[in-house]
Amino acid sequence: MPHIIIHYLPELDEPERTFIEHLTAGMSHESIQQFASAYRQVRKDPQTLRLMAIIGIVAVPGLQRFWVGHIGIGFLFLVTWGLLLLGTITDIIKYRELAFGFNQQVARRIADNLIH
Repeated sequence: MPHIIIHYLPELDEPERTFIEHLTAGMSHESIQQFASAYRQVRKDPQTLRLMAIIGIVAVPGLQRFWVGHIGIGFLFLVTWGLLLLGTITDIIKYRELAFGFNQQVARRIADNLIH
């Protein structure tokens, strides 16, 4: 039987879906609704992150890093033109991992706030 979180967050792909299912496994139906609502507001979409990295090549290097809260790396990319484009190209390739890392931190924080 599919986990109820799929009904509230159908846009999630693997491995994010599995992570969220495990994180919300012991929550009540009401808590899962609250979690899904809060998570959807702050979650970063991987495709948008990739688009920001592509824009970073021609316009604002490091934009994708600022968006996920990596301010220091964002400034480094900004002043070094994306570490001479290598960092930006790496982010374009690894956009899913970058978004998933941010989303994991956010999900844990929301779950902790709901539990405590």
